Amino acid sequence: MNTLDLINLGSNKLKKQKINTHRLDSEILLSNVLKKTREQLLVKLNQNIKKTQFLAFNNLINRRILKEPIAYIINEKEFWSKKFKVDKNTLIPRPETELLVENLIKIYKNKKISVLDVGTGSGCILVSLLSELPNSKGIGIDISKNAIKIAQKNAFLHNVQTRIKFLNKSIIYLFNCKFDLLVSNPPYIDKKNIKNLDDGIKKYEPLIALNGGNDGLDVIKKVIYKAKEILKINGKLALEIGNNQSLKVSKELKRNNFKIEQHIRDYKENTRCLISTLIK
Repeated sequence: MNTLDLINLGSNKLKKQKINTHRLDSEILLSNVLKKTREQLLVKLNQNIKKTQFLAFNNLINRRILKEPIAYIINEKEFWSKKFKVDKNTLIPRPETELLVENLIKIYKNKKISVLDVGTGSGCILVSLLSELPNSKGIGIDISKNAIKIAQKNAFLHNVQTRIKFLNKSIIYLFNCKFDLLVSNPPYIDKKNIKNLDDGIKKYEPLIALNGGNDGLDVIKKVIYKAKEILKINGKLALEIGNNQSLKVSKELKRNNFKIEQHIRDYKENTRCLISTLIK
């Protein structure tokens, strides 16, 4: 059996389970087993496969059949053209979140700022920001100890560890700090809607990073309220939000002395992020 045979075998198994990305997933999983890039794999499709490699690949395919996300199977996800370590203690970074990073870099390019990342997870937002803002420093906080461990690994991986500190705590226990920018991708899914999520999300991604309470706004409101204390005057608050939350979150921001500067739309034209400025 060679590489092409195995790709086809895996692809067919996944296709039977109605996994749309069956071919790509099979290629990625075999690349992981053979410790090659996907490109290297595809230019040598006649390579013979050892039995141990076949068994390892089959195990990964069986995990994917159960709808486990590829990122968790290979413990890696690309974000901002960088590879980030992930596991089941962290949300999988999404392309939509890159839009937030992109807009913040435009605002702060060539500036020296202090950043707080609330609910840092894998650290992908903060690490990506500081990799583009070499004069800046940041703190990432998360209530999950295991997420903090992953974020620390990613800071070292991308050589920003000297400018980042990660803390295992909630924003409500953060005192005596002042930041230029507070950024957060908080849990924002309405509690009753979690059951409607895809199996790959609700069965595998951490519930604590998804559940936004009865209206999806519990954590967002806490972040906005606390941001008033810990942002400098004219400091910015950048939030990722859920579909159809823009109006409610905008009202909450205005009520707490924030002026909305920017609505960032995602690839489906939903307002995905709000950037606001503290004006008290």
